[in-house]
Amino acid sequence: MQLKDLFAKKKKYASIPSENAKKDVPEGLMQKCDHCQKIYYQKEWQKHLYVCPDCGHHHQITAHERINHLFDEDSFVEWDKELISGNPLDFPQYDEKLEKDRIKTGLNEAVVTGEGSVKGVRAAVAVMDSRFRMGSMGSVVGEKITRAIENAREKQIPIIVFTASGGARMQEGILSLMQMAKTSMAIQRLHQENGLFISVMTNPTTGGVSASFASIGDYNFAEPGALIGFAGRRIIEQTIREKLPDDFQTAEFQLAHGQLDKVIPREEMRDTLATILEIHQLGGATDEASTGI
Repeated sequence: MQLKDLFAKKKKYASIPSENAKKDVPEGLMQKCDHCQKIYYQKEWQKHLYVCPDCGHHHQITAHERINHLFDEDSFVEWDKELISGNPLDFPQYDEKLEKDRIKTGLNEAVVTGEGSVKGVRAAVAVMDSRFRMGSMGSVVGEKITRAIENAREKQIPIIVFTASGGARMQEGILSLMQMAKTSMAIQRLHQENGLFISVMTNPTTGGVSASFASIGDYNFAEPGALIGFAGRRIIEQTIREKLPDDFQTAEFQLAHGQLDKVIPREEMRDTLATILEIHQLGGATDEASTGI
C-alpha cells in the first residue's frame, strides 16, 4: 500500500431507498406542527385532538371529529344532510368547485347539524367545517343553521354552534348576506323563549359570521389562538393609519377586551360545555365558583 492511499479521502455514498422501501412507510404516518415544526405520529396527534403536545397550537379538526369528541357515543343524529347548494347567480365554475369540495370532504355543505347527548344532557349542534369553501356561509349553510336553531327552540333544548368560517360566500352575493339576518333572527326567537345558545368560535371566525350569530350567544367562547374578526388586519391598518397590536384579532385579545367569556382549550371543551348544560338543566342553581367556569 502506498503512503498516499493512507490519507486519501474516502468517497461518501448516500443510500437511496428503493420504491418498495418507500411504499413500506404508510402515508399520513407523521404530522408536523404548523407553529413549532415538531413532528409527531398521526395516532398521537389524534389522541391530543390535533393540539400540539409541545406548544399547544390548535390545528384544524373536521366537523365529524369534533362531534365525536363532544357527544356521547352513538347519541348523535344528523339533521338536513340532504341539503346541497345550487348556483342561483350562475357564477362561473361554482358548481364544479362545490362538487370538488364534496368529494374532498365527504360533506354536502360547510356545516353539519344535529342533536345528541353531552354527558346525558340533550343538545342541538351546528359545526362548521372550514375545509368546505373555507366554511363560507352561503344560503344552504344559513338555512341549516337556522333550522338547527328552530329545532332547538321547538324541542326546548340548548344549541351549541362551533364556527369556522371566512365569512359570506361571494358566489351567492346578496343571498349569502341575507343569512346574517336570518340566523340572527332565529337566535332572537330562541332567546324570547328562554332558550340557551352557546357560541364557540374556532380558527378562523371572520367576516359575516363573526358579525352575526357567532357573537350573540348567551355564552361566547373560543379556542386558544383562534382568529376572530370582521375585516382583515391590513384593511384596518390602512383605514385608521395605525399599527395594530401583534395579538390583534386573536381569541386572547378578544377576551382581554370583553368580547369573549372564556378561551377554552380543546381538551377541556367537552367538560366545560357539559357543566354549563347541566347548570341550565337544573335551572341555574349551581354557583359559578363551584363550577370553575
